[in-house]
Amino acid sequence: MHPFHLAFPVHDLAAARRFYGELLGCPEGRSSAEWIDFDFYGHQIVAHLAPDLCGGGQTNKVDGKGVPVRHFGLVLDMESWQALSQRLEGNVDFLIEPYIRFKGEPGEQATMFFTDPSGNAIEIKAFADMSRLFAK
Repeated sequence: MHPFHLAFPVHDLAAARRFYGELLGCPEGRSSAEWIDFDFYGHQIVAHLAPDLCGGGQTNKVDGKGVPVRHFGLVLDMESWQALSQRLEGNVDFLIEPYIRFKGEPGEQATMFFTDPSGNAIEIKAFADMSRLFAK
């Protein structure tokens, strides 16, 4: 699989370094006074200083919960998802607490939603069987 690249706005680069680098454990790559590259589990994400573009937005109902329309994230194996959800407990305010979504259906998955300090919504999910990622 090819790594993806995602650029997003942040209000404070030091806060982004603490959140992505220290809390999520993403190694830092190149940076400047206006942006920072992070290795997001093998993918390149770039936090750009743009305070006026930060903040939340619309949600849509998915499995009865308000999922932020604008979000990004990862699909991890179940063991890594469980370890990360435990590490985040008490360190983030979950928009959607870790739980199993679509239980008993083809798309059954573990999921959680939270925001970074700039209000960017992040979803981390996992499948017990990764071949079910696109199951209908």
